Amino acid sequence: MKKKLLAILCVATVALGLLAGCGGSGASGSSSSGGGSSEPAAASTGETEGVQASPEFYAKADLSTLKGKKIGVTIQSLQNSYWAGVMTALQKVVEQNGAEITIVACDDSSATQIGQIENFVSSKCDLIMVHPSDAAAVEDACAQARSAGIKVMCWDDPMTNTDGNWVLNNTDLGIEIGKAAGEFIAQHYTADNKAQIAMINYPQTTILLEREEGIVQGLEATASGLYEIVSSQAGLDANQAQTAMETILQRYPDCKIVTGIGAGAMIGTDEAFQISTGGNIPEDMGVFTADVTKQQLEHLMDETYPARIAVGFEGSDVDTATACASMYALILGDKLEAQNVFRGLMRISGEDAPTIMEGMQ
Repeated sequence: MKKKLLAILCVATVALGLLAGCGGSGASGSSSSGGGSSEPAAASTGETEGVQASPEFYAKADLSTLKGKKIGVTIQSLQNSYWAGVMTALQKVVEQNGAEITIVACDDSSATQIGQIENFVSSKCDLIMVHPSDAAAVEDACAQARSAGIKVMCWDDPMTNTDGNWVLNNTDLGIEIGKAAGEFIAQHYTADNKAQIAMINYPQTTILLEREEGIVQGLEATASGLYEIVSSQAGLDANQAQTAMETILQRYPDCKIVTGIGAGAMIGTDEAFQISTGGNIPEDMGVFTADVTKQQLEHLMDETYPARIAVGFEGSDVDTATACASMYALILGDKLEAQNVFRGLMRISGEDAPTIMEGMQ
């Protein structure tokens, strides 16, 4: 029977050097417990200060503030299944609340993204959200947008020329993936029978490199001496990850553990393992990655795949979209208490997946 590692952790990027913190402060009311004060907790990541998101924090947003507003969104890519699902949900949530939204992808090109921001300025958007290919490269364009009276929000990076940053600490995200994998390894492997780990990464992108580095930290914190990383291969989408894993298995047929930086890593390596095992997944085989997509949830619920834990954010596509729209409302209503808002993290296992699935696109 597949081991269930049920542990919803609101991994906050909190002060005092804590790598992970849980205090009922998940980012979405439907997917996290919500006790405690209604005031957002102060938080920091290194030198970056801000507040920690919680259900109470988002509840302060009045989504009617969006009515009649024009919103432009530029993200790195829509090819990724996580982004496709969340952006589909975001468009629905925003339009249901009376706003107009245009979502475009820069395909990881800063030059393209700068042009998209300039187009949003020309079209007189009320708010522009940027998920930057390179945060430093778009700072000037965002500054020009603000000079034109347009609110600017960044998804992921603590940028300077914005009215609000929805910040995810990618190192902490990686640490949580590594810790989940390490706890599993500690249950199934020993110093005399070390786990062979394949890392499916994408070091070309800074935030994904940070996730990879965090994974190594998490593994060391929970399974030091019990594993060896036998291969690191780039795999941003599922096809790339499957091809990479098939190649790895040819050289390392005893490799049974995979850590990955995104949805594609889980989906692709799951397929490679299912083929290699005929769907008879041994108890000591597991895949641990970031993101939460419908296909990942399906794999987590299916015993013929080795998916064990997906480390997600607010929960479902709808949960994340609603939280994002709440950020828009807070910014447009000048009610954001701090420029940086730290998102929470949560582990999702096969036991959690059915509930999360209800809000997927």
